[in-house]
Amino acid sequence: MAEKPQSGTLFGVPYNFERPSLKRLVSAYWKPGDDMLVEKPFGIGYTLNLANWRSWVVLAVAGVMLYLERGGSSEEFESESEDEPVEVVVD
Repeated sequence: MAEKPQSGTLFGVPYNFERPSLKRLVSAYWKPGDDMLVEKPFGIGYTLNLANWRSWVVLAVAGVMLYLERGGSSEEFESESEDEPVEVVVD
């Protein structure tokens, strides 16, 4: 019986199900000179390249959004969240 491939691409999306080593994990997330997205060391798709400054911007924005969602928002957002009826006009 033919063995299924452990890595490759499917519809242009990379996959890799080979058992990752520590060296391969570190080198996958830190690739200076590459783009912001790199192939995942294990699984399907892409991940952030932490050697690229744009990845840190994405992580910072995601962190701020998570902080605001969990209740660290300002008074401006709190006044909108009161339980008041909302009027919707449909033409």
